[in-house]
Amino acid sequence: MTHVKAAITGVFGYVPDYVLTNAELEKMVDTNDEWIISRTGIKERRILKGEGKGSSHMGAEAVKGLLEKTNTSPEEIDLLVCATTTPDFIFPCTANLICDMVGIRNIGSFDIQAACSGFVYALTLASQFIETGKYKKIIVVGADKMSAITDYTDRTTCILFGDGAGAVLLEANNEGYGLLDSIIRSDGVGLPHLNQKAGGSRYPPTHETIDQRQHYVYQDGQQVFKFAVKKMADCSAEIMEKNGLSGDDVAWLVPHQANKRIIEATANRMGVGMDKVMLNIQKYGNTTAATIPLCLWDYESQLKKGDNLVLAAFGGGFTWGTAYVKWAYSADNE
Repeated sequence: MTHVKAAITGVFGYVPDYVLTNAELEKMVDTNDEWIISRTGIKERRILKGEGKGSSHMGAEAVKGLLEKTNTSPEEIDLLVCATTTPDFIFPCTANLICDMVGIRNIGSFDIQAACSGFVYALTLASQFIETGKYKKIIVVGADKMSAITDYTDRTTCILFGDGAGAVLLEANNEGYGLLDSIIRSDGVGLPHLNQKAGGSRYPPTHETIDQRQHYVYQDGQQVFKFAVKKMADCSAEIMEKNGLSGDDVAWLVPHQANKRIIEATANRMGVGMDKVMLNIQKYGNTTAATIPLCLWDYESQLKKGDNLVLAAFGGGFTWGTAYVKWAYSADNE
């Protein structure tokens, strides 16, 4: 008997219209295009403009596009999970707001916060509801407005982040396609190296926290790079070994788009050539929980039914994870 798996049956992405180029950043901080590209691979990133617009607005656009593309009505959705580090509010959760914006009513919806690993975490969790038979159709969203917590006077971090959202539809599959395995891990030792210090219950907003710019992303780049290279690569190699996969068996590595050098190191450890690595960091930057679904959206036309995909991510916490997905459809046969 074939076990039911949660298969991705559709993907859609959304990025804002405004493009923040390296040339524009050169006018804001002491940096230059060559330095940014050589160290990160980023040429531009998208920024959400408009008063009162948050991660939910981008997530809702991605979900609207997904529903239309897959010919799915809001009434068919059983659950919506949103991975985000930049929720619109402390509460209600961003998933609730997305549901309201797209007309999805009376279902469970909640957020997951695992920083840049959030989409892998959310996908792993949501798949359980499909595999047990509890739900038939689930939407997983990755959405982040990183510009809201980026300090544009800090040359080390403001070059990295962009805004965007991506969403996938999960449905039951008993033909061997879907999420076949996943690994999610964390280690709280990462707190000093990557954080947003103020704004939570430990350090609520005060004049002092605002004056000290503690509501922005802080990153110790060297420490994060060292951990990210090791953990993303180790985890990806582990899931391949566990499932008997070689580099030749992997059609695509779908890595979190944090830094091109981290991505290259992970691919090298897996024995996967860069021609089989999804890469869009050059045009979107690091959109945190949105990077992996945005990659799937960008590369969907190149995916074939039965392709073996390895999704890999690393984020603040530290958190990291990987997922082995056997792709369930060919875009040209939709």
